[in-house]
Amino acid sequence: MRTVGVEEELLLVRSGSGQAISIAPQVLRRADLAAREHDADDDRPGPGHPAEAGSSLGGELQRQQVETDTAPHRTMEALGEELVAWRSHAEGAARREGARIAAIATSPLPVEPRAGESDRYRQIVERFGLTGSEQLTCGCHVHVSVDSDEEAVAVLDRIRVWLPVLLAVSANSPYWQGRDSGYASYRNQVMGRWPTAGPPDLFGSAEAYHRFVEDSVASGVAMDPGMVYLDARLSSSYPTLEFRVADVCQDVRDTVLLAALSRALVQATSARWRAGEPVPQVRTQMLRLATWQAARYGLSGELLDPVTSRPRPAADVLADLVEYVRPALEEYDDVALVTEGVARLLTDGTGADRQRREMERTGSLSDVVAAAVRTTHGLEGQDHDLTVAQLRA
Repeated sequence: MRTVGVEEELLLVRSGSGQAISIAPQVLRRADLAAREHDADDDRPGPGHPAEAGSSLGGELQRQQVETDTAPHRTMEALGEELVAWRSHAEGAARREGARIAAIATSPLPVEPRAGESDRYRQIVERFGLTGSEQLTCGCHVHVSVDSDEEAVAVLDRIRVWLPVLLAVSANSPYWQGRDSGYASYRNQVMGRWPTAGPPDLFGSAEAYHRFVEDSVASGVAMDPGMVYLDARLSSSYPTLEFRVADVCQDVRDTVLLAALSRALVQATSARWRAGEPVPQVRTQMLRLATWQAARYGLSGELLDPVTSRPRPAADVLADLVEYVRPALEEYDDVALVTEGVARLLTDGTGADRQRREMERTGSLSDVVAAAVRTTHGLEGQDHDLTVAQLRA
């Protein structure tokens, strides 16, 4: 059974206003102290000091965000439990610093990002100018285990046409610097500024893929392999294929849905590769159009068909994805989870839809952030009228 791990980038927001706040170092110190105190009182590993490698809470490019990283899991239930635990652990540390944790992919309120303390982050900002200094976005990266680099590239060549659908599922960034961007995922537009970002080309072999990465670094544009920001790529740290196209999801159930679809895509396309089925011959330029369409409308309009590149209702394209991976979903016993998750998304909307509904209801971007905090921690069914000012406690 293929394992799945997830990295979530989360926004730190000030209690009482909802503005992004640059206190990641303080929050991480608080989280580490809490983990050590837990370990001193309990022999069982707690958040921050897990038994299994790959599970952690750390910093990111900007000080207004932190990143959680789960261990690899075989079941979606276990993955969901760890995602909830890390969000809770980060929230506990943030609250001690007068902040909250929000799973939103861009800050709805105006913000001036501040780069993290590492030399690499400072070099990125210095080298890439405004592209680096303005880059405050929160993504969700799903790692699915693969047997070899050859399998990973064969899968990458086949999943690339479905990546815009995963972006639409996760869309959660309609606001940018206090304004409605007009997009469901403006994070995707911001990521597009990077010279190494976007849909992957067809590679055909592991050798060709690694040559591309080497050439990108040798060009002097990409500082290192970690700066190859493709929408999906071979991980440089783990034996996994890394899906990078998605916004961070407000609702942890949507994160689990995204992970289940990603794993099923790897399993389904690997089976097609082994059976000798041909790769879909879709030009990268058309994938860029499909990605733009998904970023613009999410699931609220039309998506481009993965094969024909013609617009179709988003619900129909999403249904095609589920049908395409159904054998893998059945193999992993994830059919019910995905069916229910898709129905919930089509009924309740994406994170972008949630944000816009809250803005229409209250007229306040601060309350948009407050609602996102509630959803981040599974509280949306409680205290429905809670405002951001009431989140001080």
